[in-house]
Amino acid sequence: MGATLATKTKSRGRRTGGTYRPMAEINVTPFVDVMLVLLIVFMVAAPLMTSGVPVDLPKSDAKSITDEDDKPIEIIVTKDGGLFIGETPYEPKQLLFQLEAMRQARKDEPRIYIRGDATISYGKMMEIIGSINGAGFNKVALVSEQK
Repeated sequence: MGATLATKTKSRGRRTGGTYRPMAEINVTPFVDVMLVLLIVFMVAAPLMTSGVPVDLPKSDAKSITDEDDKPIEIIVTKDGGLFIGETPYEPKQLLFQLEAMRQARKDEPRIYIRGDATISYGKMMEIIGSINGAGFNKVALVSEQK
C-alpha cells in the first residue's frame, strides 16, 4: 500500500505556489513489517519449545512420525530412569494410573510417544513399553532423531 505525499493546492488569487494540506491517510507499512518479523520469529521459535525435559535421543533411519491426532501423550525417560509426562515427573506405578485417567478423559485411543535417552538400557525401555502396552495402550511409538 503506497502513501501519497501532500499535494499542492492552488490558493485563491495566486498563480504560483500554494499551500500544503495535511495527509489524512494512515501509513500501515511499518505495522505490516513488524507483524511479518514477529511471524517469522514465532515460526522459528515454536519447534524449539517442544519439550522442557532435556533428553539425548538416539539416532535412527526411521521415517518421521505423522500426527494422526491433535495431541499425542509424550512420555519422557531421562538417563537416570526418571519418567515424565510433559514436564511432570511420575513414579512407574503412578504413570499407569495417570495414563488410564487420560484415556478415560478422551473419546479415542490416544497415541503415546516415548522420548527415551540414548543411554537407557534396552531392558528398561522394554519394561516401560510393556507396562504401557499391558495397561491397554496399543498406539505406542519411540521418538528418535534423524541421522
